[in-house]
Amino acid sequence: MVNNKVGFRKGDKVLIIIGEDKGKKGKIVHIFPKKMEVIVEGVNFLKKHSKPTQKVPQGGIVKQEGALHTSNIRLICNKCNKPTAIRREKIKEGKRVRVCKKCREIIDKV
Repeated sequence: MVNNKVGFRKGDKVLIIIGEDKGKKGKIVHIFPKKMEVIVEGVNFLKKHSKPTQKVPQGGIVKQEGALHTSNIRLICNKCNKPTAIRREKIKEGKRVRVCKKCREIIDKV
C-alpha cells in the first residue's frame, strides 16, 4: 500500500530544487495527492496547443503551469526563511503539526 500523504498545503511558500526552474520560489496553487504532485504559481510553464472554438476563434498556443513532483520542492520556513524538510510532531492536544527541521519552529497555525 502506498502512502499518499503530501507534506504540503495550499498557500505554502516553496523553493524549486531541481530542473530548469531551480532556485525559483512560489506559492502552491493546487495539490494532487495521488500523483504526489503540486502546481506552483509562476513556475514550470508548459505550452498547450488549442484548436479554434467558438469562444476562441483564433486558437493558438497557451502557456500554463505544469505539475511538479513533491520530491523536487522544499518548504520555506516562515521563521528562518530557509528551505527545509518537514517533520511531524505531536503536541499536547494530540494534534500532529508540521515542524521546521532546521529551527524547530511550528509551521502550522494551531
